[in-house]
Amino acid sequence: MKGQEWYQATEVAEEYDEKRFSRGGRLIDRREKQAVLDALGPVEDKRVLEIACGTGRFTVMLAERGADITGLDISGPMLQEGRQKAKQSGVDDHLEFMRGDAARLPFPDDHFDAVFAMRFFHLADTPAKFLTEMARVAKDQVFFDTFNRFSTRSLYNWLLPMGSRLYGSSEVDGLVEGAGLHLADSEHDFVVPYGFYRAVPDWVAGPFRKGDTAIGRTPLGRPLASVSYWDARV
Repeated sequence: MKGQEWYQATEVAEEYDEKRFSRGGRLIDRREKQAVLDALGPVEDKRVLEIACGTGRFTVMLAERGADITGLDISGPMLQEGRQKAKQSGVDDHLEFMRGDAARLPFPDDHFDAVFAMRFFHLADTPAKFLTEMARVAKDQVFFDTFNRFSTRSLYNWLLPMGSRLYGSSEVDGLVEGAGLHLADSEHDFVVPYGFYRAVPDWVAGPFRKGDTAIGRTPLGRPLASVSYWDARV
């Protein structure tokens, strides 16, 4: 897994949300959270597993909405940030954070109603293994996102310290089928890549996001999108 040691550094965990989801990055945070909520639907009393939960952005959000949720991550410092976030939100007794390996999930088959992973598959060295494990423990739904190969992301991906694994739609189709899943829905977004939004203030990011969204509604939207959200079913 790319960046495994980097994500386990305490200073990285402490600064993770601030560096990625402040300034224009708030637009990314809102869009990702909405993608999860749209895909999972009502979550009250639904048993949910989040893979690579990091600092608990989504874990805490879904716990606040009544989900019976478990967040799993390989980084102890990231999980500690998540526990603090859950405590501040008053849901620390409504969720569970676990340290573990997504390639060997410590759960029986069909244990969760839904399993999802955000900001995970771009780091995956063996994506088929991870997706197969997610499908194994899911009773109904598997949801995840990818960064796209033929997009603006590819223009600067080589500059990033760890880079990202980029996916074509045919590769995702193969992964989904190989995991014994079928694709129920997909969404494609962000012609302007994430890195731009994180680097600029709100007043710059807002107008760019409006233009980005407008392009996304045209026939060019899907082929130019740098991010895709995949909703698969067992």
